[in-house]
Amino acid sequence: MIFGVLAVLLILFSIFSEYIAPYDPYMQDLVNAKAPPSAAHPMGTDRYGRDLLSRVIVGSRASIFSTLLLVAVITCFGTAVGIFCGWNGGWLDTVLMRISDMFLAFPGLVFALAVAGILGGGLQNAIIALAAISWPKYARLARSQTLAQKENAYLKAAKLSGSNTAQIILRHILPNILGPILVTAMLDIGTMMMELAGLSFLGLGAKAPTAEWGSMMSDTRSLMTTAPFITFAPGIAIFFSVMIFNLLGDAIRDYADPKYRGR
Repeated sequence: MIFGVLAVLLILFSIFSEYIAPYDPYMQDLVNAKAPPSAAHPMGTDRYGRDLLSRVIVGSRASIFSTLLLVAVITCFGTAVGIFCGWNGGWLDTVLMRISDMFLAFPGLVFALAVAGILGGGLQNAIIALAAISWPKYARLARSQTLAQKENAYLKAAKLSGSNTAQIILRHILPNILGPILVTAMLDIGTMMMELAGLSFLGLGAKAPTAEWGSMMSDTRSLMTTAPFITFAPGIAIFFSVMIFNLLGDAIRDYADPKYRGR
């Protein structure tokens, strides 16, 4: 419950970020460029005199919502493919699973770098690149869970009662396989946030002057020796956000598995 509350607060914080930020995150003040943390600017200012706290707060919207959108897309698409393959089988199942094996054979971030580079960079293309290489894990999981449920007696009873394929999948299979998939998705939020920030850091995600944590770190990495607080500000935001979602995913996994309850 604690981690769930923290995650909800973090999402609400990003939704209302524009109203919470004390300054305009894009307003330049070259007189105060690279000012150290102070009462007026708790995280300092960047090379253009923009308030870092305001940019970190507003950047949470792009970083967090892009991650949640990415995880939602790969979860829905991968689960749909897995259920289809597990239920129908046949040659199409073989083809789709060999395609997923091909995607899983490559290191994820390296493959995403190649796809994002081909697409030309940008936050939208970074999301597409990560989605293209991340869905097979959900397809594999959904397929194995569907195969495990497929021969159960209650599904045979549902067929005899006149339920069609769509009704069986939506009413019986999906509710029974959703637990492991949701746990995997929750644990994946932190990973996807790191990879999305990594693509932005390498110049294949959000572009300056957009306030996005990975892009902010990339834009200021040359100042690490002279003004390290400028790079640390978005890095700290990434650290705490990833930690909250990872701990929430671990807690949900433990709660969903009876073996872990009470430990």
